[in-house]
This record gives sequence, structure tokens and C-alpha cells, in this order.
Amino acid sequence: MKIDLTDTTSSKINTGLIQARRAIGTPAVGMVLTLVIVTDEGSAYDALKAATEASKEHPSRILVVIKRPGRSPRDRALARLDAEVLVGSEAGTGETVVLRLHGELANHAESVVLPLLLPDAPVVVWWPEDGPENPAADPLGRLGQRRITDAAAAEDPVATLGQRAETYSPGDTDLAWTRITGWRSMLAAALDQKHSAISAAVVEGEAYNPSTELLALWLADRLGVPVERKVSTGPGITAARLVTEDGVICLDRPDGSLAELAMPGQPDRHVALKRRETSELIAEELRRLDPDDVYRSTVRFGISHLVGHSGADESVEPARAAKKATPSGGPDSAGTSSSDGAAADGAASEGSAADGSAPAKKAAGARKAAPGKATSR
Repeated sequence: MKIDLTDTTSSKINTGLIQARRAIGTPAVGMVLTLVIVTDEGSAYDALKAATEASKEHPSRILVVIKRPGRSPRDRALARLDAEVLVGSEAGTGETVVLRLHGELANHAESVVLPLLLPDAPVVVWWPEDGPENPAADPLGRLGQRRITDAAAAEDPVATLGQRAETYSPGDTDLAWTRITGWRSMLAAALDQKHSAISAAVVEGEAYNPSTELLALWLADRLGVPVERKVSTGPGITAARLVTEDGVICLDRPDGSLAELAMPGQPDRHVALKRRETSELIAEELRRLDPDDVYRSTVRFGISHLVGHSGADESVEPARAAKKATPSGGPDSAGTSSSDGAAADGAASEGSAADGSAPAKKAAGARKAAPGKATSR
């Protein structure tokens, strides 16, 4: 069921939601959280489609905030709220309200969203495209327990990761981090089978890909060994290699779908490691509402290394150069569940690796920032 409301108010929208639920015969509210999507007209359709798919796992009230401040002084001086209320099959398993804020009202979106939040339910705020410099300080971001951005959608994704490190607050996360959950789980599970000291690592992936950078920084932070970052043609991350005293552990995914895991003394095996849709990434992030300390440690570890750099081969030096990693200090001790409860199947439990927060050192020459958008993993 769809209800169009023009030049309306938050109170009328709430009334419309109640009437729509009664009309389809579901007067009770069964949503578990409120998902606020802050986007523009160009990205609203894809973002809403992904959120609707994710709502099948997490029934939610989805509020899509589209700001339209206007171009002329007259348009900017006006204030009008238009809304679309979707309930039933058109809204997945929850409710959807598309809010279009015109004129001056676009600068006060939180005043419109606040009355529409589900009472006593968590709030997650998601920016599919360009997120604010400091999500926790944003007026809408302050309403959420979790704040989701996507560095891959930024003009300079690697510099954006540096900005996320500077402004990190508990509850912040990024879809560039969510995309490497499978890689972290596979590598942790491999080290759980191979008890050998690790001396170095190599991560290969597309240039200007923030997920590739985060995987390299996670390994450097958790293992305490030099990690070389190599550029490949993609798609996304293509390989990760761990150099051990018994040989090289290699997780190779050249096609973005099926990966091959090679370990010393064991036959090669194929593992599913496909590039996931946005709806799957959002569903994973909605499984947990507590702060992601592993993400915090990783993104802060590389701040001096990442800001203003992207694209060339280089090494990520560990904060603890003298440390030689063993399985008890391997990536499995990072707690492979970034935001997921299920992706860590077969991965080791958290171990004794110390959290490293010292800045990474540049081992190769400075490289210029990318002018265009990154290709997401």
C-alpha cells in the first residue's frame, strides 16, 4: 500500500502509517529497529532496494531522507515536506517512508526524522554515497547507535579512510570494512590449521580500493609483520599471501567469485568468496549494534599511511616491528566477526594479539590520491 503526502508534517506521516497498517490488517508494530538512509535522488532507488532486501532479515522502519534545498534564493527560503508512505509488500517486511525535504527544511532533517523513530528501538543511520566528515557529529548521525558510511563511494576513498580514523566514534563503521569479512574469516581459519610463524604478507587488489587497504592494514596491525600492498587489475581484492616458515599460504581470487586456498603440505581447495551485494552488506551490519573495536584499531593503525596516498605498490610496516607472529597472535585473534555473526564460520576465536594503534610507516615513496571513485570490492 502506498500513500502520497504533499506539504505534510511528521504528525500526519505517523497518522498515515497507522492507517496503512490497519488497512492491510497488521495494526501491530513488529519492527526491530529504525534504519535512516541519507541520500540524494540519484542514489535513493538503489539504496532503498538494498534496505528493503535487508529488512527481510531485520524487519525495520526505513526512513529515506532526500534533501532538496533548491537552487534559487526563493526556493532555499521555502520549507516543504513531501512524503511517500509504503506498507505491505512494497516495503518488504517493515515500513518505508520516503521524505523529501525542500528549501530551508533540508538543513533541519533531524527535526523531521525524530518524531518518526520507533520508540525504544535502536537507530542505524546509513549514508550510501558521500557521508559527512564526522558521522557522529552530524545532526542525523547523533540519533543513531550505529553509523554506516562507504569510503568506496567517495571521490578519494583512501583519504576518506584517514578522515574516518580521525573522527572515529564508537558505533562508526564502513562498508569497505564489511566487504573484507570473508577474507578475514578465511585467512583466520587457514592460520588455525597451520601453526607456523609468519614473517611477511602481501595483499593484491585494485588501485584506490579502500577494502584492499583495510585488509593490508588489518594484517599489519594484527600480525605485527610487514605487509606489501600490490596493485592488480581486480576486480576488488584479488589475492592475499602469508609467508610462513613452512611456505606461503595463498588465498587467490582472480574472478571476484571463486577463490583458491593453497597451504603448504595440503592440497589446494576452492572456496566461495564472491563479491556481495549491498543488501547483504547492510544485513550484516544490522546484526550487531555494539562498537566494532577491530575496525577502530585497524583504521586508526593506518591513518598516517593512508591520508593522501593511494594507488602504488608499497609496504605497510607493523607497529611492533620486533614481533614475529605466531598463530596465537595471528589474524584470528582479531575477532574476525567485523559486523557479522555468521561470516566467521571456521575462524579461530579471539586470541592474545595486542591491539596496535601506532601509526604505520611509509616504506615506499609517496603516491598521489585518486581523482575518481573507487571500485568497490
